[in-house]
Amino acid sequence: MKPIKKVRLSDGVVAAIKETIAADGFKPGDKFYSENELTKKLQVSRSSIREALRILEVTGQVTVSQGKGIFIADIDVQQLEAFTTWLKNNEQSIKDNFEVRLIIEPKAAGRAAENADADDILKMEDACAQFSKFVAEENIEEVIQCDRRFHRLLAGATKNKTLHVLMKSMTTALPNGWISSLYTPGRIEKTVHEHADVLEAIIKRDKSGAENAMTRHLVNALHDINVQIKKQS
Repeated sequence: MKPIKKVRLSDGVVAAIKETIAADGFKPGDKFYSENELTKKLQVSRSSIREALRILEVTGQVTVSQGKGIFIADIDVQQLEAFTTWLKNNEQSIKDNFEVRLIIEPKAAGRAAENADADDILKMEDACAQFSKFVAEENIEEVIQCDRRFHRLLAGATKNKTLHVLMKSMTTALPNGWISSLYTPGRIEKTVHEHADVLEAIIKRDKSGAENAMTRHLVNALHDINVQIKKQS
């Protein structure tokens, strides 16, 4: 297989792994290549491989067993059941992610309302437009990328370099929060409106409104995730 291009990276890695499963004849129950083997085979970073595997695990296409490896899942298993199981297995890391985001992002939204320039606003509007486009196309991997881009752009609009670097690091190295939120049934559609509320407050230079809108967005997302986790209990 030829190495994939570093464009639309998450979507490309997911597609490439699916292609590898089919092309190399893997069947349900088979042990799959390791992360290291996939990194060499696809010539992309290990973090990209890990994120793609998380997405495939969420959608019930592979299972990842600590210390044992990656296995091809039974394609007859319902995707929602697989996702709920994944949520429960990653519950603490997801809650940790949202705890930190609730500390940082509402204040970041408020600062963005104070400091965003015209270019920042245009970029955030474009991220929201792209988000809606990929929602309509049901391209969940690109939806996740647009969501993280919106939050990074918002952090950049604060004009605080430390905050921007921190958010970039979180969106790159800690993807579980974004994956868990946007695979939760009904959450994508709510996110479209919640992002719009945040952006509207920023455009109006409404600091408290932006903080409140971001808080609602994160609290609502975490609530929907918790509801989904409880369905497995």
